[in-house]
Amino acid sequence: MSTHWVEIIVPVGAADVDDVAALIASDVSAAAAGTEQRGDEIVFWVAADQVASALAETRDAVARWQAGGASVDPARVRSAEALPEEVWRDAWKKYFKVSHLTRQFVVVPSWETYAPAEGEVVIDLDPGMAFGTGTHASTRLVLEEIQTLADAGVSPPRILDVGCGSGILAIGAVKRWPGATCIAVDNDPIAVSATVDNATVNHVQDRIDVSLKSLSQIDERFPLVLANIQAHVLRELKAALIEKTAGTLILSGLLTPQAAPLADEFVAAGLTLVAIRASKDDPQWSSVTLRA
Repeated sequence: MSTHWVEIIVPVGAADVDDVAALIASDVSAAAAGTEQRGDEIVFWVAADQVASALAETRDAVARWQAGGASVDPARVRSAEALPEEVWRDAWKKYFKVSHLTRQFVVVPSWETYAPAEGEVVIDLDPGMAFGTGTHASTRLVLEEIQTLADAGVSPPRILDVGCGSGILAIGAVKRWPGATCIAVDNDPIAVSATVDNATVNHVQDRIDVSLKSLSQIDERFPLVLANIQAHVLRELKAALIEKTAGTLILSGLLTPQAAPLADEFVAAGLTLVAIRASKDDPQWSSVTLRA
């Protein structure tokens, strides 16, 4: 049965649309599944039983941004019935096409056919309400860092994906490194379900252990840890992420001004900074790579 989705709509003054879209994606947890820009409105989706809390969280955030000078008004934030999920999925087909994300990683939706070139790593992925189609700069940044590690000859046998969303990072990692296995966790049951489904489609379900576990429930350290989450969540998870890292830690989901200060906190806690990289496609987003 399809989930009943409701849109949360945030009207924005034209000059501030890009900035507010980035703020919503970064600071509003209810928008973690992704946003859509429609003219001068930013839209995201929540399940019907989450509308009241999502509206309250969004209006609180918009009030803060308004006080800081942004052209937004909490009184204009509203909800509206979304298209049925099957209609929404069909609408994606108009613009979600085969995407070359790095030199090797290619995302292919189910309705497209694609013959991979030699050496390409194909991730079969359909859009869902879980964040991560690869088209967002934060997701692509992590895949680019995975590509950099692979090109350098790094081959981690175990990987931890924190906040797995659609599962794209876990799937990409184990397909690039066929000897690797991965633990993927998220606090959203929709994300866990999406990762299970996508791992199955990609025939890697036996190498990705997906669950709702918290980091405190995982008694292991990993050669590679991936965390594509909002900055404030990364900060809250800092100690746990460091504890689980026995090699490389890649952080993303960061607005570029957030990256260096967050990196400094992780360095102060004992990690070594490898790189801070802004997205070439969308420079307002950056990733941070650190080493234990």
